Amino acid sequence: MATFQDIGLAAAINIFSAFIFLLAFAILRIQPFNDRVYFPKWYLKGLRSSPTRSGAVVQRIVNLDFRSYLRFLNWMPDALKMPEPELIEHAGLDSAVYLRIYLTGLKLFVPITFLAWAVLVPVNWTSTSKTVALATATYSDIDMLSISNTPLKSQRFWAHIVMAYAFTFWTCYLLQKEYDTIASMRLQFLASVKRRPDQFTVLVRNVPPDPDESVSELVEHFFLVNHSDNYLTHQVVYDANKLAKMVKKKEKMQNWLDYYQIKYSRNESSRPSMKTGFLGLWGERVDSIEFYTSKIQKLSKEISVERERVTNDPKSIMPTAFVSFKTRWSAAVCAQTQQTRNPTMWLTEWAPEPRDVYWQNLSIPFVSLTVRRLIIGVAFFFLTFFYMIPIAIVQSLASIEGIEKAVPFLKPIIERKFIKSLIQGFLPGIVLKIFLIVLPTILMLMSKFEGFNSISSLERRSASRYYLFNFVNVFLGSIIAGSAFEQLDAFMKKSANEIPKTIGVAIPMKATFFISYIMVDGWAGIAAEILMLKPLIIFHLRNFFLVKTDKDREDAMDPGSIGFNTGEPRIQLYFLLGLVYATVTPVLLPFIIVFFGLAYVVFRHQIINVYNQEYESAAAFWPDVHGRIIGALIISQLLLMGLLSTKEAAQSTPFLIALPILTISFHYYCKGRYEPAFIRYPLQEAKMKDTLERATEPHLNLKGYLQTAYIHPVFKDDLDDEEEEIDEKWERDSELVPTKRQSRRNTPLPSKFSGSSSPSLPEVVEERGQP
Repeated sequence: MATFQDIGLAAAINIFSAFIFLLAFAILRIQPFNDRVYFPKWYLKGLRSSPTRSGAVVQRIVNLDFRSYLRFLNWMPDALKMPEPELIEHAGLDSAVYLRIYLTGLKLFVPITFLAWAVLVPVNWTSTSKTVALATATYSDIDMLSISNTPLKSQRFWAHIVMAYAFTFWTCYLLQKEYDTIASMRLQFLASVKRRPDQFTVLVRNVPPDPDESVSELVEHFFLVNHSDNYLTHQVVYDANKLAKMVKKKEKMQNWLDYYQIKYSRNESSRPSMKTGFLGLWGERVDSIEFYTSKIQKLSKEISVERERVTNDPKSIMPTAFVSFKTRWSAAVCAQTQQTRNPTMWLTEWAPEPRDVYWQNLSIPFVSLTVRRLIIGVAFFFLTFFYMIPIAIVQSLASIEGIEKAVPFLKPIIERKFIKSLIQGFLPGIVLKIFLIVLPTILMLMSKFEGFNSISSLERRSASRYYLFNFVNVFLGSIIAGSAFEQLDAFMKKSANEIPKTIGVAIPMKATFFISYIMVDGWAGIAAEILMLKPLIIFHLRNFFLVKTDKDREDAMDPGSIGFNTGEPRIQLYFLLGLVYATVTPVLLPFIIVFFGLAYVVFRHQIINVYNQEYESAAAFWPDVHGRIIGALIISQLLLMGLLSTKEAAQSTPFLIALPILTISFHYYCKGRYEPAFIRYPLQEAKMKDTLERATEPHLNLKGYLQTAYIHPVFKDDLDDEEEEIDEKWERDSELVPTKRQSRRNTPLPSKFSGSSSPSLPEVVEERGQP
């Protein structure tokens, strides 16, 4: 059990580490040769030029302006200067709302910390329970500031109950204000954002097979009938995964060819050559330009054959399509309504924006999605609970007792005061952090296997699973299992009716472990985030060994995005820890405040200068954020009830029962009041946007704008330059439309693919002609 001295040493180590990371960043960011690493977003926007292209040789590498070194902390106020509306325009609403999560943490925990330290810490400190604490239980001086120090049946527990109500009301009030603000921001963003293809487009899945018409004909026929006044165009989805791999391979070869051609143009006295073996280390030596030219020509023929096969083979056409409409209003009606009496057919949903589409998963048959998600659900269950075994083993080895048991000859060294404090205050947190590094990759692969069709939905699903994993393994695993193991000796020596008391004392004990984890992950880890050591090394290695063209250089400085699937679960863990320990061990709260403050500044800088968001979902993730904070609040209330029950506070504990009920009621209120703005697009807003656009752009060629928006990227290079003319003259009233389908009714609109009349056409005409 760590003491104040152990925590102090760990804090000193992490503060020193964070300072070193921030100092290194402040120096490295102003060096000209690192400019593309620390300011890539401005390069991608075309608003910044490389300082290494002009000036003396030394000045291209090293910053010789010594005054800039004295202003090494200027990046902090610079990161805070950009106002939120400008930030939304610069980085998007997703990035701005992501930053608001950190602000919400500060708004939530600063008042809670003040109240907890003003009320609960004196109550706990002045209690006389040090003799009441079980003699055989592990106990430290930090517990003197926690609820563990309050005697059994004490009237002082009323202070904890009153504070629990105060914290709950403040949390709900703040969440309601944030939900209202962000819902308004989302609607305003959708109303003001420039025209986007996803505003007019619906993703249609599970198109039923038809023996007489292709998927494309069937989709057009269905929407000409059921959305006759609004349907504009559509694009079917192909299973082009193999073709995409071939195209990617060709791009790599083309890049090498460009490199050797540039190299030859600089020195035409000798043609570049290479060996055909592994990494060019062995094999026959050939002319590099001729080699890659022949390879590209051969691959181009294979790509043409594969493209022809994909477009003509019915098996390569999936029962899925992107359907575009003439107005946002009509797209909203289609996306938010049931299309047929069979609710499993012609399923419609809003299409992701084109850059958000995860094309590989669109080729997965819809009927297999349920099976895939069931498989992953079972796999995640076993991953979560079996992962606890190695975590428990590693955590046990990261303790004083575990190390002395594993390597007893190190006991004299471990027992030294400094080493002991280092192990107890620092080692457990860093070990857990290292052990969880590979987890986000595993969870993202699982989400991809489930078949989600957009990058944003993949990240939200992965984030949800990551948070659940953290809750079970990091939180519950550490509190329940870890505390129970530490108290195992006490359990064995106590009678059965004393065990609940031992657990009651043991629950707050893990606060010291979480303090250690917060300092490692939330202090030093956040400071390491801004240093970007890994991207820095990779960029310079690529730039030195692999960069051959300007495209290579742009790929080498690819900054990535926020990483919602890893960042948001980390934030939610801190919300959970703060709300749980606010009434139990308030000494943990200042460490969480430091995390939220530092993380807000760091990620604001990264969003402004580094991250280039892959997609824009207009803050569609906020209901998940809100729901997890509510879940953390309920968990904190239930744990406090359980803890007080072990303290024999029978008179005061029942007053906590109302808290979960009130919190759940508040959650359902917010769900009904604000969540629809994140799921459905109001028809009123859509109509207003359409009316404004018609007034400002009456001659807009919307079909030309939408026709190629959702074509698979591997087909975009081969699009014809000539666009099809928009046929807006549909004869609706006097003409029956023939269709290829033998078993369906004729339709009141023409289908450009229908070439023959249905056998039922004369009968229908005859029936119409009868008086």
